[in-house]
Amino acid sequence: MPTIPINFRRAAVFLGIFILILLVIEFNSRLEELNQLNDQRDEVRALATQAMQTQVALQTQVSFAGSTAAVEEWARRDGHYVQEGDQPVIPVGQPGSEPVVITTPLPAPTPMQNWEVWWQLFFDE
Repeated sequence: MPTIPINFRRAAVFLGIFILILLVIEFNSRLEELNQLNDQRDEVRALATQAMQTQVALQTQVSFAGSTAAVEEWARRDGHYVQEGDQPVIPVGQPGSEPVVITTPLPAPTPMQNWEVWWQLFFDE
């Protein structure tokens, strides 16, 4: 049985190449994880910026709501209050005229096909 002599130098080179391949694979996986974490960081920064902008907008609305200009605007539009010197106008109808009645048109029924009528007769309650 012939014996193959083991060349330690060749074995050391193969072992070194194997370890180098393992290091490259590990480095690649770490780079991929770094890219994923950077993408997540960018998303969180965008969400945080959006939240801060929303907070600033809400604070602006709150400060406006407490101002006298907002109170006056509400009183004029929604509260129907009158300021001194204003002439309130109340619309009234002309004497002897009938009030205008606005009727809403009824939607036209959609015609059903024959098979839909039979389906409802047999299967719907």
